[in-house]
Amino acid sequence: MKTLLSDAADSKAGEKGLSGEVLSIRGGRPLTGRVEVKGAKNLVTKAMVAALLGETPSVLRDVPDISDVQVVRSLLEVHGVRVVDGEEEGTLHLDPAGAVSAHFEEIDAHAGASRIPILFCGPLLHLLGEALIPDLGGCRIGDRPINFHMDALRAFGAVVDKSYEGIRITAPHGLHGADIELPYPSVGATEQVLLTAVRAKGTTELRNAAIEPEIMDLIAVLQKMGAIISYEPNRVILIEGVDSLRGYDHRAIFDRNEAASWACAALATDGDIFVGGAKQQEMLTFLNVFRKVGGDFDVREDGIRFRRGGELKPVVVETDVHPGFMTDWQQPLIVALTQAQGESVVHETVYENRLGFTEALVQMGADIVVHKQGIDAPGRRVPRRALEQAAVINGPTPLHGAEVEVPDLRGGYSYVIAALAAEGRSVVSNVGIIRRGYEKFFAKLQALGADFDVIG
Repeated sequence: MKTLLSDAADSKAGEKGLSGEVLSIRGGRPLTGRVEVKGAKNLVTKAMVAALLGETPSVLRDVPDISDVQVVRSLLEVHGVRVVDGEEEGTLHLDPAGAVSAHFEEIDAHAGASRIPILFCGPLLHLLGEALIPDLGGCRIGDRPINFHMDALRAFGAVVDKSYEGIRITAPHGLHGADIELPYPSVGATEQVLLTAVRAKGTTELRNAAIEPEIMDLIAVLQKMGAIISYEPNRVILIEGVDSLRGYDHRAIFDRNEAASWACAALATDGDIFVGGAKQQEMLTFLNVFRKVGGDFDVREDGIRFRRGGELKPVVVETDVHPGFMTDWQQPLIVALTQAQGESVVHETVYENRLGFTEALVQMGADIVVHKQGIDAPGRRVPRRALEQAAVINGPTPLHGAEVEVPDLRGGYSYVIAALAAEGRSVVSNVGIIRRGYEKFFAKLQALGADFDVIG
């Protein structure tokens, strides 16, 4: 590898956000070594927003240095929140004492492609009486309707006004508890309800809620702040509103999506990767599939070691909300399944456009057919959705180098792993997107023995 990156250099490069960086990758060698995962992107960014609800400063630990965190930090600072790095690496101190309203233009400039601003609504309504939300971005993997969020806010008593700039939300009579049932157990909408209900007058009952580990960790954060939240069977969460909340001191749950990504990289490249910080409990569903595919793993106190246990075998996977197989796990898994002996099927039931990334894998030699209307099959356990698709992967097929462009976060990571598993040279462009969710990505690849150059 000609371009060697220190952690500091990799971090500095990450500040570019969605840059035009390009990787030239020479594949065909196993990835071996150790990587560390920090706090989950899907918890850390929401816990940062929750700091707005406290009357005293908060401390968040194990914060990864990723662009999504930088976006939320910028948004908080635009709203007058003081954000300071702590002495311990990955620690943030967040003081909302100076919080103020911001203009659409300021919010839009700092939000970039992130969809996080919508979660500022509840805390800002409680704190300032209004919230401004610009047009929202994010990975183009399918419909992410904000009507779930807006309907929930209206149920609390908020008034939503749309304009060409974005959305202005006010609460002229304050926010009150509500009975809310989500059409689908959306993680984002569940977070919206939690962040709004904790200081609304009265009790909120949320039905058909998401119950991902990151949701449970957000509940833990809010409880530390003084919130009263309980969850019952069948996806029901009860929130009793309180008059005030204080700051928190919290160490974020580990990033199970990143851990699963490195595990799939070990499968795809026939490598041996120890993921420091990974925990068994939160990865139970993934580990079962990993073992069925032919992977082997050792659970240790400080992490999990992932490797092949023999010839890779085909599987049938249905993505679903927790405790099902996460949609974020299927993309790197599909790369590994190109090397499995036989026909595998992945039913994607969460996002309708998340299998588009397979076109690049076909370009690299994979045998993958996407059924855009899904596939009816006996033994399905996840209720069929109108938007679902399915990918049929036949293997093993040798992969070869190609020029590909990163489409989204998880698909982009999968392209890099496919290129590392392929014979020959690949050029992967638009890799800045990967920095949204993978800390020190280049440095970790280097530590695992990947052979690549950074171009631009």
